[in-house]
Amino acid sequence: MTTPPEPPPDHEPAPAPGDEPTRARGGAPDGAPVPVLTDADADADAGTGPTPTPDPGTGPGPAPRVRRFWSVRRIPAAVLAALVLGGAGLLLYDVAAVRADRSAMAWRRELADGLATRPLDDTWVVVGAAVAVVLGLWLLILAATPGLRAILPMRREHADVRAGLDREAAALALRDRAMEVSGVQSVRVRVGRSKVAVKAASHFRELDEVRADVEAAVAAGVDELALAHPPALTVRVARPPRKA
Repeated sequence: MTTPPEPPPDHEPAPAPGDEPTRARGGAPDGAPVPVLTDADADADAGTGPTPTPDPGTGPGPAPRVRRFWSVRRIPAAVLAALVLGGAGLLLYDVAAVRADRSAMAWRRELADGLATRPLDDTWVVVGAAVAVVLGLWLLILAATPGLRAILPMRREHADVRAGLDREAAALALRDRAMEVSGVQSVRVRVGRSKVAVKAASHFRELDEVRADVEAAVAAGVDELALAHPPALTVRVARPPRKA
């Protein structure tokens, strides 16, 4: 005698709270790992990711400091070297002659006697000391100042390249810019290390309008020169002198 099979139940038993299938939550199929959604993935899905941290080694570095060009000063150096070499050689020769039982030169004997007998307030002693002080100050100034005042340093786009612009060339370029202004008859431009002086003569138009146009044109020209230290601008416009 066989027992008939039990009919299937009308409905499946409710799953336990912890046994809910993943598919019901929109996840992976049964047995597949469930992906974990992090904050970074959520930001990427939203199109707004975290702000990347810039690499300090790849960013643009600070602009290199621009300094004036230093003069070689070959002429003062050559003159000073010749004087020192000549004086030292002459003194060495006289000392060697005295060591060889010969008489010293007359100029050295007179100089030694004068330094031993003349008082400090003597005119020649004061004059000699003043000349020595002036020469010493001159040499110190040459050693401490760069020189080459006629060359204006330009901005350094690359750290390995230095460029300079002659002041006369800069004045010529700014003069051409000022001559393009309507009403300007003649222009004189002086370019210094910290100032540009423009003096123009206008034979028609109002002077204030010409001055404004000349100032704008020269200011644009100064910006195009790409100087490291843009000079201040002074513009003067007047009527040309009348012919007698």
